[in-house]
Amino acid sequence: MPGRDARTGAAGAAPVTRRRGARLDLLTDTVMIAPALVLVALFVIVPIAIAVYLSLTDWDGFTIPPSWVGTRNYQRLVQDPEVLRAAGFTAVIAVVGTLACNALGLGVAVLLNRSTRVNTVMRVLVFSPYVIGPVILGFLWASILGSNGAVNALLTGLGLERLPFLASPAWATVTTVVVIIWASFGVNVVLYLAGLQTIDASLLEAAVIDGAGPWQTFWRVKLPVLAPAVTLNVVLAAIGLLRVYELVLALTAGGPAGATQTSVFAILTTSFSRSQLGYGAAQSVVLMIAIIAMTVVVTQLRRRGEQAVAA
Repeated sequence: MPGRDARTGAAGAAPVTRRRGARLDLLTDTVMIAPALVLVALFVIVPIAIAVYLSLTDWDGFTIPPSWVGTRNYQRLVQDPEVLRAAGFTAVIAVVGTLACNALGLGVAVLLNRSTRVNTVMRVLVFSPYVIGPVILGFLWASILGSNGAVNALLTGLGLERLPFLASPAWATVTTVVVIIWASFGVNVVLYLAGLQTIDASLLEAAVIDGAGPWQTFWRVKLPVLAPAVTLNVVLAAIGLLRVYELVLALTAGGPAGATQTSVFAILTTSFSRSQLGYGAAQSVVLMIAIIAMTVVVTQLRRRGEQAVAA
């Protein structure tokens, strides 16, 4: 039966052809992503592995090889008042800053959503602090709010007392948080504006036809559509605020009396000013774990919220 044999042979060859095609696709995909994987390994995985190794040593940056101390650095940092104080201040910046940046970002984005010349100028002004750079902004605000800065010079000229914006621990803490929020929320405005531009006009028109007011339209229509943008903004803001360093360095240099030291500031001070790179590596590993944990928790919470809204 030649015809039957031919059909049987073709049927048997088909799975082989599919397997060969799948292998070729896998090989092609592997070759395409290999450069990216190599870069990730070199600049992410390897540095993390080195940091974890150094955190288990007492390396001072010079001695080769470093002495192995196990988990002693981790035990030390949970009892170090300077590290705990920096972690507490960083947590305040992250929590207050994330809430404020998102609230301000969303509010300003709603106000600037219309395409007008004034709104275009305002968008540029709002985003400009994020573009200028934290070091320049820190020195700028230090010259404005310092003991001999512009504001205190004005107060002195009016016969009033100077205000310790950067000289008192309590004042410096509040001032630093406010300046960081002001310098950071511009990017949230841009991201929320991008999200607002994706809302279908027909949804807004249907809400108006149904008698919904501006507030109801915002809560019932705009905010559910912006759920992915909210998640992105919360995660990016929190990560950025947990890693804040340059602005604090230029504004207060961690003072007065270490009141405005952030975790990154403490890590760099410990590692390079005091030549305790092993101890600094342990702090950086803990900070990395905190950032990863925060990202996972926030993402999962927002995903559940989005699923609840969709249901």
